[in-house]
Amino acid sequence: MSKGKRETSPMTVFLDVASSHSGHQHTQPVPCRKEVIATSFIKERSKVNAVPLKNKKASSFHEFARNTSDAWDIGDDEEEDFSSPPFQTLNSKVALATAAQVLENHSKLRVKPERSQSTTSDVPASYKVIKSSSDAQLSRNSSDTCLRNPLHKQQSLPLRPIIPLVARISDQNASGAPPMTVREKTRLEKFRQLLSSHNTDLDELRKCSWPGVPREVRPVTWRLLSGYLPANTERRKLTLQRKREEYFGFIEQYYDSRNEEHHQDTYRQIHIDIPRTNPLIPLFQQPLVQEIFERILFIWAIRHPASGYVQGINDLVTPFFVVFLSEYVEEDVENFDVTNLSQDMLRSIEADSFWCMSKLLDGIQDNYTFAQPGIQKKVKALEELVSRIDEQVHNHFRRYEVEYLQFAFRWMNNLLMRELPLRCTIRLWDTYQSEPEGFSHFHLYVCAAFLIKWRKEILDEEDFQGLLMLLQNLPTIHWGNEEIGLLLAEAYRLKYMFADAPNHYRR
Repeated sequence: MSKGKRETSPMTVFLDVASSHSGHQHTQPVPCRKEVIATSFIKERSKVNAVPLKNKKASSFHEFARNTSDAWDIGDDEEEDFSSPPFQTLNSKVALATAAQVLENHSKLRVKPERSQSTTSDVPASYKVIKSSSDAQLSRNSSDTCLRNPLHKQQSLPLRPIIPLVARISDQNASGAPPMTVREKTRLEKFRQLLSSHNTDLDELRKCSWPGVPREVRPVTWRLLSGYLPANTERRKLTLQRKREEYFGFIEQYYDSRNEEHHQDTYRQIHIDIPRTNPLIPLFQQPLVQEIFERILFIWAIRHPASGYVQGINDLVTPFFVVFLSEYVEEDVENFDVTNLSQDMLRSIEADSFWCMSKLLDGIQDNYTFAQPGIQKKVKALEELVSRIDEQVHNHFRRYEVEYLQFAFRWMNNLLMRELPLRCTIRLWDTYQSEPEGFSHFHLYVCAAFLIKWRKEILDEEDFQGLLMLLQNLPTIHWGNEEIGLLLAEAYRLKYMFADAPNHYRR
C-alpha cells in the first residue's frame, strides 16, 4: 500500500478530525460578547426543541466530524449558513426572550461605576500587554473568530494577565515570577558541575532534570539525555562534528529524490504540513525555517520506510529546534530572524534537531507504522486507566457515546503538543527525557492526569458535541511551570499506583 493511502486510512482520519476545529490548543481565543449571546441562545433553544439529536444520530462522531472545518486554515473566511434547518425551527418565544435579555444586559453594561470607566480609559489603544507579533495575531484572530464563528462553544478562561502564546519561551514560569531565584541559581550551578565533569553522571543528571532544566544548560542537557551526545566530555566535540557531517551527507545523497515519483507523495504531504506547524509563531513561518523542517522530515521518512512520514511528526521537531536555537539567541526566539545566524550555526541546529528527534521517534515508532498500532494500544490503556481512576468521568463518556480515540488519538500522536503552549511542552520534555521510557510509557500517565484535571468541566457537559468541543479546546493558554509541575506530580503518583499493579490497572 502506498504512503498516500496509509496517511488517509481510517485509522489516521482521527488525526485530521482531531485537528479540525482546534488546531493547536494555544490558539484558543477569549470568548467575545457575541459568542456568549449565541451560546446562551443555543442552550435555550435546545431546551425547547423536543427532538433529541441522539435519536436522529445527529450527534454521532462522524456527523460531527463532517460538520467541522480545519482550524489550520486561518485565512479562510467561511460564512455561517444561517438558513440551515436548525435555525428554521427556532421558537419565537425563546428568540424574543433572548433578545430582551440581551438588551437588558447591554443597558446594564452601559451604566458602569466611574472607577471602572476611568480604568478602561487608562488603557492605551495599543494595549501594552501585547509583547510580540504573535500576541497581535492572537488579538486579530480572536476578533475574527467572533465574527466568523459565533456558534462555536468557548470555554471561559481564568482572569489572569494576557501572556504571549509562546513569546518568551525562555521564561521558566508564565506567572511572572522572577527569572532567576537563589534556588534556581543553585540548581544551575549543580547542572554546570555535572556537565563539566570528565564523565557526566547521567543518572544524577536525570534526577536534576526531572523538575525542569534551566534554559542556559538545556541544549547540552537534552543532547545528553536523548543519547545523542556521549557522557565523556573529551568525545563530545568530535561526536557532534561527525554526526552533523553524517546528516548533511544524507541531504546530499537523498534530498534530490523528493521529486522522484516514489517519494513525491511523502514530500508533498510534508510540504503541506510545515506551514501548519505552530501557525501563529512567526519563527516557524520563515521560509528558511520551513526549508530546514522539510529536509529534517524528508530525510527521516526515507530512512524509516516502515512508517514513513505521518502527519503529527512535524510537530515533534519544534521543541528541539527552539531549544537548540536558544543556544545562539539571547532574546526570545519566537520573532527571531534566523537569517541573522551564520551558516554553520544553522547547520548545527538543523543536524542536532534531526538526530534528537530521531532518538525520540526510535522509542515510539509503532505509533506511526501502518494502522498506528502503538497509538491504538495507548488509547485503550488510557481508557482502562481512567475507568479505574475516575469511574464517574469514564461512565460520563459512555453515557454520551464519546470514544477515547476521538480525542486521545491526538494526545498520543502529538504528545499533547496541540493541547499545550510550546513553553509548556519544552518543560514537559525536560521530565520525559529524565524518565525511563518517558515518551512511550510515562506519557500515558500524564494524559490520564491531564484528562482528570478537567473532570468538573467534563461532567458539566451533557451532550456529545459539547464534550468533543471541550476536549479539543481545553483552556491551557495561560499555563506555565506551576501547572506543568502539578500535572507531572499527579502523573507520577498514578504511575506509582498503577504501573506495577496490573490487578489494579484492569477491571
